[in-house]
Amino acid sequence: MRIGVLGTGNMAGALATHWVRAGHDVVIGGRDVRKTERLATRLGSNAKPASLRAAAEFGQVVLAALPFGAGASVVRELRAVLDGKVLIDCSNPVGPGFQLLTQSGLSAAQQLAAAAPGTHVVKAFNLCHEDVWRMTPPIFDERPLAVPVCGDDETALTLVRQLVRHVGCEPVAGGGLERAGLLEATAALFIGLWVGEGADAQAIAPPLAYATGPRREEPEETARALR
Repeated sequence: MRIGVLGTGNMAGALATHWVRAGHDVVIGGRDVRKTERLATRLGSNAKPASLRAAAEFGQVVLAALPFGAGASVVRELRAVLDGKVLIDCSNPVGPGFQLLTQSGLSAAQQLAAAAPGTHVVKAFNLCHEDVWRMTPPIFDERPLAVPVCGDDETALTLVRQLVRHVGCEPVAGGGLERAGLLEATAALFIGLWVGEGADAQAIAPPLAYATGPRREEPEETARALR
């Protein structure tokens, strides 16, 4: 697969590392030529440095590894070359005090879709720190990390699910792009708990067997309880 990466920061490097190892051709696009060249060199021979526009033109799938606030303007500039392509948004619109910056409007992912209406935007990879994405692979308690994915186009979702698996994770259907804001709000909540409170956010949710109500006992368990 041809992958264009917009950005040269930590998320760009962490995710692109896995995709290069999986054999994808990756073009890193950035405004700072030296940073772009350094990252591409570090990733290996399957990665090339380029401008933002060239990376967008190259990619069948394009990762927008850009800070919230910059992403929509960059994508708007590139909308002609992004037309018809899959655009992954991994940003988090989280501000001071762990506040969600999009409470009264479109989610970050929807803002990218509005900036380039011809693209197929998919929200993914926004719930973890970049160091988690650098793990090879991200496995906890012998289970691969699950990655919620939100989008409206089934072909785009299929490609992104493949890229999730090539990071060593399992994709989880998160619904349409209108639900991307829920993922972003979850990130704001989790970051506040992790950083602000030192709390284990994973401990919030019960095991799946208990998630929808009282756990149904197996016949054997019931029989033991009656003895």
